[in-house]
Amino acid sequence: MDTPTSGISPLRQRMLDDLRMRKLSPKTQSAYIRAVRNFTKYLGRSPDTATIDDLRNYQLHLVDAGTSPTSLNAAIIGLKFFFDVTLDRAELMAKMRPVRVPQRLPVVLSKEEVGRLIAACGNLKHQTALSLAYGTGLRAAEVTALKVGDIDSERMTLRVEQGKGRKDRYAMLSPVLLDRLRVWWKVARAQGKMLDGGWLFPGLDPLDQLSTRQLNRAIHAAADLAGIDKRVSMHTLRHSFATHLLEQKVDIRVIQVLLGHKKLDTTAIYTQVATDLLREVISPLEALRSP
Repeated sequence: MDTPTSGISPLRQRMLDDLRMRKLSPKTQSAYIRAVRNFTKYLGRSPDTATIDDLRNYQLHLVDAGTSPTSLNAAIIGLKFFFDVTLDRAELMAKMRPVRVPQRLPVVLSKEEVGRLIAACGNLKHQTALSLAYGTGLRAAEVTALKVGDIDSERMTLRVEQGKGRKDRYAMLSPVLLDRLRVWWKVARAQGKMLDGGWLFPGLDPLDQLSTRQLNRAIHAAADLAGIDKRVSMHTLRHSFATHLLEQKVDIRVIQVLLGHKKLDTTAIYTQVATDLLREVISPLEALRSP
């Protein structure tokens, strides 16, 4: 996080301090700062001089520019923090309104597609990381934040520290995944790429963790090589993990815990893409068959 320097304006420093006081994640801090920076560029003057109409017009500008609902809401949330917290001028946000984000069904791969995807990975590190993502349902940032000490082979669990929502939890560790992790550990240790107590998936420098951007690049390349024409990302493996468990008749409340979802409603969306379950349902039309 930034520290006070002569190159930072007092207003920006005040916002940085407000962000740090609330211990918001680095990703959230960057998003809020970017939202204010973009608004300042549009405004053409210091953001603390903005009026209600300036903010309303900025939202109209974003809408007219074709900004997606998700990006639009992210901008509003960042500006709300600045005006509510840093400036203590919550009334200025009165005319800015979040927009409804269309709910789309998650992209899910078949088990055969997942197998092809992992096999198409260019190196063992990426192959193991993707295996872990699919085998545990962890988010990309949770995968890259794992350390060797988070593996508990006796209890067959992975400790996820400070996942989304700043909550610790445990993820499942299957025997197949444990075997793959042991192979990766031996190879990485022999090559001097993994330090004692260090990152499970180090970057080019063993002191640094693999970035989520690198992991997403790896899965995109693997999807191309595997001939998978769906929109694939690291989150696709998380969607596939949940859907395949549901199709295996795993209780949805167990899946909720494994995914780290706060609300069951969030997990319930996978019932809409679990096609194996749909195929087992007998249509009432079948009862109308002629004898």
